[in-house]
Amino acid sequence: MNENMIKQLLQDVKTGVMDIEQAADRFKNLTFEDLGYAKVDHHRQRRKGFPEVIFGEGKTPEHIVNIMKSLKEKSGSNVLATRVSKEVYEIVKDQLPEAKYYQDARILMIEQGEKHERGHIVVLAAGTSDLPVAEEAAITAEAMGNKVVRIYDTGVAGIHRLFAQLDRLNEAKVIIVVAGMEGALSSVVGGLMDKPIIAVPTSIGYGTNFKGISALLTMLNSCSSGVTVVNIDNGFGAAYSASLINQIGEEL
Repeated sequence: MNENMIKQLLQDVKTGVMDIEQAADRFKNLTFEDLGYAKVDHHRQRRKGFPEVIFGEGKTPEHIVNIMKSLKEKSGSNVLATRVSKEVYEIVKDQLPEAKYYQDARILMIEQGEKHERGHIVVLAAGTSDLPVAEEAAITAEAMGNKVVRIYDTGVAGIHRLFAQLDRLNEAKVIIVVAGMEGALSSVVGGLMDKPIIAVPTSIGYGTNFKGISALLTMLNSCSSGVTVVNIDNGFGAAYSASLINQIGEEL
């Protein structure tokens, strides 16, 4: 429940549209709602500025549907479920016809509430194979009210492709760099830009990539200042942090 919804509830009591018992019933689940298999954190929006986001892996279609419905009713803001497979979406889409599925990002989203576009975040991907993680970051950042610019397939193997994008990179407030293989792109960008860099190692690469560990270690050991690293394939976490940075100084 966001601040505007709480104010409207109190106003309804004040004007007699709703009685005290009805209002008390609405406030009952203000902090969290116990669904048995999940305790939906409805207070997170008040604490963090954005509702709880559902991690879809390991949850049944029924879990995802019911948690999303609960968040939709109580939050008044965009509702996200990440890591939702196409197979799961095919099961739940009849129960959530209002939800849009982003297949590359594996994100299921119910759009609602006011739209904002604070600017802006660049999502920079080293290779086309990194696109699923990059799209998870881009869609998440957009859902949180940020203007997002996508720049894809600009890895260091053809570094002239990156140099052709410097003007667009300079316009960003925050840059999310998504890279697999050896993960060198974040160090290059960090050495060129005076922006906060959030580096996302991906699990893309041959054997000694070790499912993203080589890229992770490269990014953690970057000699470029201003590079912060999130977990392997964690486009969501990068976008959340980038959004918080992007909001600094902005009117929320």
